[in-house]
Amino acid sequence: MKKLCIIAIATIACLTIVTITTPLAGIRINTTGSYPRGIYWMTGEPITKGALVIFCPTDTAIFRQAKERGYIGAGFCPGGTGYMIKKIMAAANDHVEMTTAGVFVNGVSVPNSKPLDKDLEGKPLSPVKADIAVLDDHSVLLMSDYSPKSFDGRYFGLMDKSRIISVIRPILIWE
Repeated sequence: MKKLCIIAIATIACLTIVTITTPLAGIRINTTGSYPRGIYWMTGEPITKGALVIFCPTDTAIFRQAKERGYIGAGFCPGGTGYMIKKIMAAANDHVEMTTAGVFVNGVSVPNSKPLDKDLEGKPLSPVKADIAVLDDHSVLLMSDYSPKSFDGRYFGLMDKSRIISVIRPILIWE
């Protein structure tokens, strides 16, 4: 019995250390379907169009609803949400158009960008519909070109570039 208690205490201690130090080391674990599930590394590379990034959503109604519906987990971002992983599909001077057919950047369709009317549980989604907008130096369009079911810029619109924490790269994925 004493041996089992020591093993249990050691296991809890190791898990606690990993939980605390992993985020500090720049490692992030993706458990959503927006990009392949797995382990990602924060790189410190420049934040540029086409980069896969991790960011903190704003504390707004759309992100609070996303958290309530389970699109975003709990975490340390404003409003208690977790980090999100998306790709920068558009940045400064890009022309963005959001339609019922999908999202277009400089006239080119973004893969998997046709907005859904309902989520996987049948709850209504409200896609952003916008005429062509030219992005300024502070705005980016964050989306997933990997999953057509991703909660991304189709639903929350443009994001301020200052919300981006880092460019990330997959280390180990299991999908």
